[in-house]
Amino acid sequence: MASDAARWNHVWVGTETGILKGVNLQRKQAVNFTAAGQPRREEAVSALCWGAGGETQILVGCADRTVKHFSTEEGIFQGQRHCPGGEGTFRGLAQADGTLITCVDSGILRVWRDNDKEASPDPLLELRVGPGVCRMRQDPAHPHVVATGGKENALKVWDLQGSEEPVFRAKNVRNDWLDLRVPIWDQDIQFLPGSQKLVTCTGYHQVRVYDPASPQRRPVLETNYGEGEDVGGWALIPSPSPGRLLGCLKGLAGSVRGLQCHPSKPLLASCGLDRVLRVHRIQNPRGLEHKVYLKSQLNCVLLSGRDNWEDEPQEPNKVPSEDTETDELWVALEAAAKRKLPDLKQTQRALQTKRRKKKRPGSTSP
Repeated sequence: MASDAARWNHVWVGTETGILKGVNLQRKQAVNFTAAGQPRREEAVSALCWGAGGETQILVGCADRTVKHFSTEEGIFQGQRHCPGGEGTFRGLAQADGTLITCVDSGILRVWRDNDKEASPDPLLELRVGPGVCRMRQDPAHPHVVATGGKENALKVWDLQGSEEPVFRAKNVRNDWLDLRVPIWDQDIQFLPGSQKLVTCTGYHQVRVYDPASPQRRPVLETNYGEGEDVGGWALIPSPSPGRLLGCLKGLAGSVRGLQCHPSKPLLASCGLDRVLRVHRIQNPRGLEHKVYLKSQLNCVLLSGRDNWEDEPQEPNKVPSEDTETDELWVALEAAAKRKLPDLKQTQRALQTKRRKKKRPGSTSP
C-alpha cells in the first residue's frame, strides 16, 4: 500500500521532473509520488521541508510557485496553494504557527496563512531580503527566526515576529592580500544546534561561522577548502574543531544539489545531477553506506530524523486475493504437468521396445 510505503521511508528527494521520491534503504525500495499523476518539468521540485507537526507532512515547493502538502501517513498529496510574488524558484520553505514561509530568488520573503480552508491570496507579511538569494533557512529552536543569504547578498537573520529590519546583518570579510574586495556568495546556511551561531558555505570554497551574540559582525571562524578538494567529492569540516579538515568523500559524477546530515546518526545524505542518492557514514569507519540510482536529476533531499533505521520491523507483504488465486492456478498447472511427465516417458520407452522387436526378425547371423 502507498501509505505503508510512505510511512517507513528514510529519505525523500525532489526531482527535476516534478516527482517526489521516497526511498526505503532497508527494503531497497524507491516509490514515486506525483500530485497530477504524470511528471511535468513545469512542476520541478526546488525545495523540501518537514511540516510544523513533525515528520507526518512534507512541504513540496515547485517551480510553478505551488506549495504542495504531502502526508507521509496516508501516502498522498492533501492539498496545495499558489504563492506568487517575486521572480525565480523557491530558495527556502518553512512552516510555523499555522503560517507558511516562502522565499524566492529575487529576494521576496512572504508569510502566508496556511490553516484556512480557502487560502487568502494576500500574504500576512512581506520582506525584501535582497536579490540573488541562494538559501533561506529556519532556526529549528525558534521557528519564527529565519536566515537568508546569496550572491552579493550577505547573511541576514530575521525575526518574523519583530520589526521588518534584520536582527543580524553580517559584514563582509576584510580585503585580501592584494587589498581587493572579497566577493560574497553564500550558497547555504545552517543554524548550529545548541547555540546562536550560524555556519555558511560559499561558492568560493569557504566555510564561515558567525555568532550574532558577538560584538563583531564578521565571521568568528573561517576556513578554505581549495578547488582541488571539490572535484568528485566534498570536504567535511567539523564545527567543534578550529577549521581542521576531517575528510573528503569521493565518487560523485555530477553537481551536488542537496546535502543533509542525520540529527543523531553519523550519516550524510546527498543527491545531485548524476541521478544517484548516496548515504555516507562520516565517522570512522567512513564510507558509502547506501547508493540508489533514481533515474531523474535530483534537486533536493530530505532526511528522516528517526533513530530506528536498523531496528525497523519488517512488515509482511499483503498479497491481494486476486494474486493469491492466480498463484494457486499456476501451482495446480505445475502439479498436473508433473503427473503427465511419467506417462510421456513410459510411452517413449514402449515405442523404443516395439522398434527393437521389429528389427529382430529381419536380422541375419554373420
